[in-house]
Amino acid sequence: MQPTDPHQDVQDLPPLGLAFPGPLRDTLVAAVLAGEKTSTTGLLVEYELEGEPLPRPGNRYALIDSDDRPVAVVETTGAQVMPLAEIDLRHALDEGEGYTSVAEWRVEHEKFWHSPEMRAALGDPEFTVADTTQVVAERFRVVARLTD
Repeated sequence: MQPTDPHQDVQDLPPLGLAFPGPLRDTLVAAVLAGEKTSTTGLLVEYELEGEPLPRPGNRYALIDSDDRPVAVVETTGAQVMPLAEIDLRHALDEGEGYTSVAEWRVEHEKFWHSPEMRAALGDPEFTVADTTQVVAERFRVVARLTD
């Protein structure tokens, strides 16, 4: 069971690392801290390979930056496993990356999911997504900022 006590030490919270450390993570973390990014999408297979429990409303995580430093506490407000083709415009917009359509969102996410880094993380150099690929669409909110 994930910690939900608002007074729990942030070091006890599971880390939430968006993308891989580097410029993309830095951009995503900044969007979360600015209140622009309130949703994210992950591959179900990634959760399964890492043995990670699926996010559930009320779960709290330490959002980490590229240096693995906690910068905020975020709380899951909703999560749903669905086929990639079912991601809707609201979710795409709430990813806070400036997408104006689901098609644009998907192109950029496919680039990431088909990247050498992601394929290496999945242990599958030929990994590709399709309409039926199961994804985890998560919504969250910042409950505490740990930096200025």
